[in-house]
Amino acid sequence: MAKLTFRTDRCKGCGLCVAACPKGLIAIAKDKINQKGHHPAELTDPDACVGCASCATMCPDCIIEVER
Repeated sequence: MAKLTFRTDRCKGCGLCVAACPKGLIAIAKDKINQKGHHPAELTDPDACVGCASCATMCPDCIIEVER
């Protein structure tokens, strides 16, 4: 099982990782706001993540770390 770690303090909520996830497991948090005033991305179902790292590859700010 893969483990994704998001540096939500640096996320600007651009949504590129959301579009890149082939399983649709990443969403922009509607109820959270980071210190920069953005809604950060979050993993909705950690157990379903296969660790393909498409999200981390697409992230322009390198805030996603994938551990397999």
